[in-house]
Amino acid sequence: MSMRPSLFTRGLSGLSQSSDPNSPSVASPAEQRDDAKRNFLKAMRPLPTQHYWNVYFDRQPAKDQQQATASGAAAGNDATYQAQLEQLGSQIESVQDFWRYNNNTPVDQIKMRESIYLFKAGFKPIWEDRRNILGGSWTFRVPKSSGPDFWTRVQLLAIGEKLQSVLEDGDQICGVGLSVRFNSHLISIWHRDSSKQKSIDNLLNCVLEELPAELRPKAENYFYKRHADHAGFKAPPELQAVLDSQKAREAKAKAAAEAAAAKQEGAAPEIVEVPPAEQS
Repeated sequence: MSMRPSLFTRGLSGLSQSSDPNSPSVASPAEQRDDAKRNFLKAMRPLPTQHYWNVYFDRQPAKDQQQATASGAAAGNDATYQAQLEQLGSQIESVQDFWRYNNNTPVDQIKMRESIYLFKAGFKPIWEDRRNILGGSWTFRVPKSSGPDFWTRVQLLAIGEKLQSVLEDGDQICGVGLSVRFNSHLISIWHRDSSKQKSIDNLLNCVLEELPAELRPKAENYFYKRHADHAGFKAPPELQAVLDSQKAREAKAKAAAEAAAAKQEGAAPEIVEVPPAEQS
């Protein structure tokens, strides 16, 4: 009688495996480690994150939808763009939720010009959103080969509140995003108040210090930009006064700094008296 072929399984409990000690291994060591990690996470008590987070996906619209989006942007209406945003899954409320989402989201399969965002609850990845309109973001251009690793680390810096801890008082992290381009990933970190220079500097330093040397980008591969400075930015009429107020504050602060510098330059030179003993 011919022998019945062995059935190979993966991811099942030990009770479902063959009890024959001479039977072949059902999984490679790497697969066994993955299974052990999943089982460990399932057995752990939920570790809540300080804030709740949502995942958004920005799809590349069809050609007719692109025309509608362009028309909506020209009219200053962000409703068309919001229609392209799709919230994925349920809210992330714990470390386990994050890894469940991250491990099941193949970044390498996101298409050209599409984006994925991890944003704090209450914020949306839209420049003109009421809670983002005065903010800006750091953007890092990363090779696709290292993009997924870079992206995971930046997300962990966000949900672990490391990025928030380096901001000035009154500033806030909004979220992080990844956009796919031809040969790179654009990974961005959004914060709420672009007038706080210390926040801007600290965010960059935090990322560069936390990344391992092999992932650390060169200076020419990252930049900072205020949302309002993007070519496609169009403030809703009801929020234009908010932008005008910020510009007025910045102009006033700049004028005060220039006046202080001019006063310092025009100050009379300090007169140093030489003791009589040293005059001869």
